[in-house]
Amino acid sequence: MSEDYKNSGVVIALSVITLWLAHLFYGLMWVDISPSNPWMYLHILVQTHLFTGLFITGHDGMHGTIKPYHASTNKAIGSLASFLYAGLSFGKLKQNHQKHHKHPGTPEDPDYCEHSQNFFVWYFTFMWRYLTLWQILVMAVLFNVMLIWFAEIRLILLWIVPAFLSTFQMFYFGVYAPHKQPHLDKMMPYRSRTMARNHIWAFLSCWFFGYHYEHHKSPRTPWWKLYAVKK
Repeated sequence: MSEDYKNSGVVIALSVITLWLAHLFYGLMWVDISPSNPWMYLHILVQTHLFTGLFITGHDGMHGTIKPYHASTNKAIGSLASFLYAGLSFGKLKQNHQKHHKHPGTPEDPDYCEHSQNFFVWYFTFMWRYLTLWQILVMAVLFNVMLIWFAEIRLILLWIVPAFLSTFQMFYFGVYAPHKQPHLDKMMPYRSRTMARNHIWAFLSCWFFGYHYEHHKSPRTPWWKLYAVKK
């Protein structure tokens, strides 16, 4: 593997984090907060997509694909992305995600809801399993610190709402749609579906994570190369 390829992941990961920060700052500083302003809704959607990209960057760190064979870089960038996303613990996420890949779509899978296939029941079960008191405290502190510089309504609309919306985006395309029952023969051995090939929609919907069978088949492929695995 060439050095250029190994370093590409670092550049892309840091670019996603920088774009997230830059757009958040721009929104908090200059976007006109008005129900009649269509650009405000566009900025909310863009920030939602960037929040999802932030989580996907942390996810690539869990798989060691930000910089292959360089554990400290993956941990550092993955931890930063996970923390910025919602005060998440990179270590806990990685531990649970390894279980997900080992037992996808089974009761041993922490992302799977064996009790119900209802979207909302599964979603709230999924969120409850990852929510921690530490995370709530971190986000509460960050919110109150940011109130020093930014109006509450700006923080809610351009930081809190996009973060919340991105959880639905990631859950639907990265958990629910791929792994819900029925588990057909063509989904084996990963109990995972994949969306039809459309690279533009695959990126806009969830950073290529709709190509989910491909991700389970090739977990060492970073998000930005998943399109190449798609047949």
